[in-house]
Amino acid sequence: MTLPAPPAIILPELDDPTRALVRLSALVTAATEPEVREAMIAARGVIPPDWVEELLLQSYLFAGFPRTLNATREWRRLRPLSAVTEAAAEDADLERWRAQGEATCARVYGAMYDRLRTNIRGLHPLLDDWMITDGYGKVLSRPGLDLPRRELCIVAACAAAAQERQLHSHLHGALNVGLAPRVIDQTLEALADLLGPDRIASAHRLWLHVRGK
Repeated sequence: MTLPAPPAIILPELDDPTRALVRLSALVTAATEPEVREAMIAARGVIPPDWVEELLLQSYLFAGFPRTLNATREWRRLRPLSAVTEAAAEDADLERWRAQGEATCARVYGAMYDRLRTNIRGLHPLLDDWMITDGYGKVLSRPGLDLPRRELCIVAACAAAAQERQLHSHLHGALNVGLAPRVIDQTLEALADLLGPDRIASAHRLWLHVRGK
């Protein structure tokens, strides 16, 4: 597959709404329901509502349906479904999702894309297909939240869940989609009090490895 051109560096600093968004991603993934409720209340007025909607939709990929449903329930207390302008359902278009998913996944994995596809097919061909059509196509290619911010949220979720293999991949992915290393530094700093000393130290070690230090 022909790889996409290297992206331009964007988001040179972690702005306040993005900082709040990545913290919310970590909390949705690993915090208690009361902690998520408090985070949702704090997020209102800081994070654009459409970003929260998209974070919640993508969280089922990384936090699972139970946590996603519980977090979305808390968000609906603050922003009822009637305020969501998009239709609740969309027509399935597997070929479009597959094409979008291949393009998005290639942006995230860069030179490792073909190896990723081979490895996942070796686990199960359906996992490869669902990863592309559902994960990278139907969910992560949606408008409403740009791919760099999505990657920062995935980094936060993987760090919170102590999924080091996936965290390693998405730290690379954050660079591949155009994020400046400083922004990833600031993202890990923003998560430090949520993750605790051991888990944040592990995330920092992975990040140093990704940067070749």
